Amino acid sequence: MKYTLAIDQSTSATKAILFDENANLCTRVSVDHNQYYPQPGWVEHDPGEILCNTYKAIEELMQKSNIAKPDIASVSITNQRETVVIWDKRTGKPVYNAIVWQCNRGSKICDDLIAQGYEPQVQKKTGLIINPYFSASGIKWILDNVKGAKDNARNGHLLLGTMDTWLIWNFTSGKVHATDYTNACRTLLFNIHTLKWDSELLDIFNVPFTMMPKVLSCDEVYGTTTLNGLLPEIPIAGVLGDSHGALVGQMCFSRGMGKATYGTGSSIAVNIGEEALPPPRGLVTSVGFAAKGKVFYEYEGNIHCTGATIKWLQDELQLITSAAESESLATSVDSTDGVYLVPAFAGLGAPWWDNDAKGLICGMNRGTRKAHIVRAALESIAYQIKDLISLIRESGVELHELRVDGGPVKNNFLMQFQADMLQARINRSPIEEASALGAVLMGGLALNHWPDFNALTTLRSENDFIIPKMPNSKADVLYSEWKKAVQRTLFK
Repeated sequence: MKYTLAIDQSTSATKAILFDENANLCTRVSVDHNQYYPQPGWVEHDPGEILCNTYKAIEELMQKSNIAKPDIASVSITNQRETVVIWDKRTGKPVYNAIVWQCNRGSKICDDLIAQGYEPQVQKKTGLIINPYFSASGIKWILDNVKGAKDNARNGHLLLGTMDTWLIWNFTSGKVHATDYTNACRTLLFNIHTLKWDSELLDIFNVPFTMMPKVLSCDEVYGTTTLNGLLPEIPIAGVLGDSHGALVGQMCFSRGMGKATYGTGSSIAVNIGEEALPPPRGLVTSVGFAAKGKVFYEYEGNIHCTGATIKWLQDELQLITSAAESESLATSVDSTDGVYLVPAFAGLGAPWWDNDAKGLICGMNRGTRKAHIVRAALESIAYQIKDLISLIRESGVELHELRVDGGPVKNNFLMQFQADMLQARINRSPIEEASALGAVLMGGLALNHWPDFNALTTLRSENDFIIPKMPNSKADVLYSEWKKAVQRTLFK
C-alpha cells in the first residue's frame, strides 16, 4: 500500500498527516509554533521555525506510524492563506518574520488606497476588498519598512510567497518558486479573470514582478523533494489554501454546495460554478479550486476569531481548562441570560470588515457566571457563521447543504446551536482534517490515482446530519440581539 503525506501548515501549528490510497486518515502529528505580537493588532510567525517544525512533524510521524519510507508515494500541501513571507533568494533567509493574515499593521496602507479611489478597480480584478486581511499590504509594509528590502527587491534579489510557496522553495532546495491559484487569489495581486499576476495591482502596491511565484493549478506536480533527506525523492503533488482544501475535502464539486471550516478563524465558502460572479456586500469572490483543466469559483466570507475565542477562554481568561470543557459549561445553563460576546480581538472580518472594532461582552448582570460567558462565546461562533450564510442566501445562490469541519465541530452544543441559527440542516464531516484531505485529493488527480471528480465523490461514505430544533421565531429574537451587540463594537 502506498501512502500520501499531507502537510497542513496552519495558523497555530504544522501537521504531518498520512493518508492511505483510499484517502483514509491513518496517522497524524502536530507541532505548535510561536505567535509573535510586536504591537497591539500585529501578528507574526517565524518562517524558519515553521520550516523546522515541518521537518520535525514529518520525522515524528514516520516514527509513530512505523511505515517504511519507500511506502510514501507523494507529499501534498495545504496552508494558512494570506500569511506572507519575503526572503532573499541568495541566502534563503527571510528578511522579516511572516506577516500573518490576522495582522492589522497594513490598515493605514489600505485606508490610504481606499481614499485614493482604488478599491473598485481592485475589487473588480481580484474579487476582494482592500483590507490588511489579504497579503498585499503586508508585503508593502515589509518593503517600505525593512532596511534594504525595497532596493533588494528592485534588484531582483527577493522572492515572496504564502506559506505553501515558502515550503515548496525549501523542499526543492530553491529550484521551484511556485504557488497555486487559490493562494494567489488571496493576495490582492492576482487577477481572477485572467488568472495571472496583474501589473496594475502590482504597481498599486509597489511590488516588483520579479518577486512573484509561478502560479499553477491545484492538481499539478510542483517538483520533487526528499524533505531534507527524511524520505526518498517523491513528487510534490496537490497544493491549495486550507479553506479551499476543505471545500475539496468536503466534496463540494458542484454549484450550491457549501462548507464552513471552524479553525482559529472560520471560512465559509459556497461553490458558485465556473464564472467569477460579483460578490454580495460583505463577501468576496475567490478561486475555489482549479483542477482537471477547470476553474471553479466561490463566494467566501472570513471570520477572524472562532476557535481562537475558545482558546482565549482557556489561555487568557482561564475560565476553562480545555476546549472540551466549554460544552459541559455551556449546557449547564439554559441560556446566556442575555449575555453576548463579540470576539473582535483583531477587528471584525466579513461581513463587517471593521479593523477598529474591539471585543465586547455585554448584557451581564449580578447573576452572570462563567458558564454564561462561555456559552456566549460558543454562541458567537454560530452567530458569525449565520451573518455570512444569510448574505449568500440573499445573493440568489441556493445553498443545497452546509458541510462543516474543524476541531470545534466536535462540540455538540455548538453544532446544534448552529443548525438552530441557520434553521437548516448541516452535515458534520466524518474527517476532522478536511483541508489536508482536499490537498491529498488534488494530489491524487495530479498523479492519476483518481480520474475525475466523480471518482472522488465516491470516497465520501458517511454523513452526520444535525437538524434544527429551536423555533424560528426564537432564533430570530436571539439573532437580532446579536446584531445589536455587534453594532456596539463598530467604530465606523
